[in-house]
Amino acid sequence: MSGPLRLERDGALAVITLDRPEVLNAFDEALTSALALAIDDVAADAAVRAVVITGAGRGFSAGQDLRDRFLKVAAGEELELGNELRRRYHPLIAAIRIMRKPVVAAVNGVVAGAGLGIAVACDIRVASSSASFRAAWTRVGLVPDAGSAYFLPRIVGWGRATDMILTGEPVSADEALRIGLVTRVWSDAEFADKWREYAHGLASGATEAYALSKEGLNAAWDRDFASFLELESSLQDRAGRTSDYAEGVRAFTSKTPARFEGR
Repeated sequence: MSGPLRLERDGALAVITLDRPEVLNAFDEALTSALALAIDDVAADAAVRAVVITGAGRGFSAGQDLRDRFLKVAAGEELELGNELRRRYHPLIAAIRIMRKPVVAAVNGVVAGAGLGIAVACDIRVASSSASFRAAWTRVGLVPDAGSAYFLPRIVGWGRATDMILTGEPVSADEALRIGLVTRVWSDAEFADKWREYAHGLASGATEAYALSKEGLNAAWDRDFASFLELESSLQDRAGRTSDYAEGVRAFTSKTPARFEGR
């Protein structure tokens, strides 16, 4: 796929690279449209068992490209940012959450604004040592968007999320690891190799179990305890009927590596 992003298939792994490095992969209309198409593509491809979203150059994404908005503001046009979110960003976030395979944000360098929204919507975040996370909407007079105020407190806690949002101050990769915003940090020199190795490990795993686990994790945010336990039972029933579970039992009892097929 050419244009503002690149889509690569590496065995069972799909890698989506935001590719506007000259503007730190800021989102314009073309990039959000291309990302939506790429996410739909890999979600529908049964050969893809794990997905990575990353950025080209020095950053993951600096968020919304404000140059288009500046022209409208300068012209005195009325902005309808809520409709823009509903049209461009909310479908992206929803597609990542409902995708029945793990999605990893490999955060290289700067991530801010809507880029942070994409990253925190992913199932897992890993970072290079030079990564920097900024919830900087208030610095331009806006509120968090792209789902950030929903996901961020659930990841780092209410107080830390509020601090990040109100101050807009950057959070380093080491601090992001300490507060649970990311789960792995690797040096810049080894980052690309390490996240690819990590993601290949996911792509060789029990894909349907991942999908069912993700379904349960999504539901756990909104359900009461009793209804969640009933859902958990249903998910485990479904997982127990997969061929990957049969393979897992075989491998465990024979003390040999499991060879999951993702079904």
